[in-house]
Amino acid sequence: MKTLKLHRWDLPYKKAVELQRQLAEKVRFVPMTKKVRIIAGLDCAFSKDGKKIFAAAVVMKRPDFEVIEVRDACLEVHFPYVPGLLSFREAPVCIAAVGKLRTEPDIFIIDGQGIAHPRRLGLASHLGLFFDRPTVGCAKSPLTGIYEEPPLQKGASTLLKDKSITSHERRAASNEIIGVVLRTRTNIKPVFVSVGHKCRLKDAVEIVLACTTQYRLPEPTRLAHQIVSKIKVSRASCP
Repeated sequence: MKTLKLHRWDLPYKKAVELQRQLAEKVRFVPMTKKVRIIAGLDCAFSKDGKKIFAAAVVMKRPDFEVIEVRDACLEVHFPYVPGLLSFREAPVCIAAVGKLRTEPDIFIIDGQGIAHPRRLGLASHLGLFFDRPTVGCAKSPLTGIYEEPPLQKGASTLLKDKSITSHERRAASNEIIGVVLRTRTNIKPVFVSVGHKCRLKDAVEIVLACTTQYRLPEPTRLAHQIVSKIKVSRASCP
């Protein structure tokens, strides 16, 4: 699958932050017009020494979630750990894995944040711009925002809101809705869903629920997580 080349990755902190603000303005919130049949899940993991990063892309077909393609990639880590700039560490290897796909997914579910990010450009949004396809962020924990716990039954949800407005971050309306706290299994911790790119929050929630069968995480990212966890243990170095 072809991906766009939007910018280089070896940027100093201030330029990376400014680039995030610029790219956030390009994220599109539009209804999905194409029926979703082919879904890709993406997850990445660091080696024990933190010097390498691995990614797995798993492509599945609805409604039975048959796996039709799996690709992976490994890269050396060059960008330092900086809160709020994690996509500069994780996105390159995700792009490398997706670049190997022969299948073109209708949508990507990514283990990470979409616009639920201080500058509205988490990993799912950043990758969505590179892929130029609908992307959904489905994270295990929140990065920013306030919320109330949703009811305990599967499908229950509450809104994830951001009330912070500072001169250093993207100006947002008070109580801006940046995501949904979604219960995907009864009596199990919720996940945090947000728009990545080229979809609406309603679409993102529907896709995550449709892909959640017996477990807390949607099947594409759950399987991607399992695969990349095995890869990081079994591979001592990048090819």
